[in-house]
Amino acid sequence: MKKLISAALGGAVAGALLAAPLVAPLQAQENDARTTYEYLDLFGDIFERVRGVYVEEVNEKELIEAAIAGMLTSLDPHSSYLPPDAFDDMRVQTKGEFGGLGIEVTMENGFVKVVSPIDETPAAEAGLEAGDFITHIDGQSVLGLTLAEAVDVMRGPVGSDIIITIAREGAEEPFDVTITRANIKVRAARARVEGNVGVIRVTSFTEQTYDNVAAGIEKIKQDLGGAENVQGYVLDLRNNPGGLLSQAVAISDAFLDKGEIVSTRGRDPQDSERYNAQEGDLADGKPIIVLINGGSASASEIVAGALQDHRRGIILGAKSFGKGSVQTIMPLQGKGAIRLTTARYYTPSGRSIQALGIEPDILIEQRRLAPESEEDAAEAARRTRSEADLRGRLSEELSEDERKMLEEERARHEATQKLRREDLQLAYAIDMLQGLSVYQASK
Repeated sequence: MKKLISAALGGAVAGALLAAPLVAPLQAQENDARTTYEYLDLFGDIFERVRGVYVEEVNEKELIEAAIAGMLTSLDPHSSYLPPDAFDDMRVQTKGEFGGLGIEVTMENGFVKVVSPIDETPAAEAGLEAGDFITHIDGQSVLGLTLAEAVDVMRGPVGSDIIITIAREGAEEPFDVTITRANIKVRAARARVEGNVGVIRVTSFTEQTYDNVAAGIEKIKQDLGGAENVQGYVLDLRNNPGGLLSQAVAISDAFLDKGEIVSTRGRDPQDSERYNAQEGDLADGKPIIVLINGGSASASEIVAGALQDHRRGIILGAKSFGKGSVQTIMPLQGKGAIRLTTARYYTPSGRSIQALGIEPDILIEQRRLAPESEEDAAEAARRTRSEADLRGRLSEELSEDERKMLEEERARHEATQKLRREDLQLAYAIDMLQGLSVYQASK
């Protein structure tokens, strides 16, 4: 009998021990739920007090929208609430045409930070640079504004002026810049020829980007008389703030035959996605130099990371911005939406872009070479005399073809020297491609 009682007691104790691990999580969940509902009740209580007691009558809709915006912006700089008007504007922007100044911005330390100005827009023409901080708009401080509110203030009628105050690294004092608002039409990519090198400038990743790049490469081949005459390509992603993930994948795929392009990983491992390249290389295997800088963000970094990891392109310039997060647009009732960060980007080798950016293979900080004065040019000419300048030199008769070749070579060098003064990074990239071309021809 004593054994039976002992066994029964033992079973009861064991049952209690087994039940404890199950009960604790349930109680924790109930406590968490209770805490959440308590805070929601607190929010409702505060809302009622503000609505009923605040010194002035409040707009309830605006009050709730501000609360929603505050909740989302507390998560990270890229999550935000999009009221119906802002949601419509965003959809227009991805199509490549919108109104404004022509800058991509983010929020940092309470100020609006310029990620990059968009080529051939009022902001670019006014001299705004990646990394500039906007501290005041029309004399009013941006402190206390959300990013969406600051952007709304900068919007306005086409043709109207806005004064923004800029704090720039290296400048002793903030300074004012007056910009005239315009209807921004962004051509996603432009192509041109420099010598025997094709230069493709990609300004943004909109629905037009891949088509623009494909057409640009075809034009480069035609201008140079065929793909065999192209020494290589420069893919210029500097000051490109990003855009559509689908277009970043398409541009990467344009130069890759196989392999992973990018992966996205969210909180739930089952939501991870991988994007792979399909066979086909628009550049016909020719060498590629990719230019990046601190204004290259998001989709630009996906392309640079994919080509770097697959050894398909040499990355040249300065470290990129480091925006490696995925924002999902979720439409809401009432025609608005939320932009919510849902995942991170990873390059094919598994590197996270977030806050780290893409490090260039060759670091070349951009700078402009000061133009020579007439006196400096004359002095340089005196120092660089050659055999041809010597009195009594032996003369050499040149054929017409040799004279033409010499003139073309001189013109090419003069053009390269001019480009070095205007854009050192691009000039360096072209020099590298020409060197690679000579090396491959000698193999």
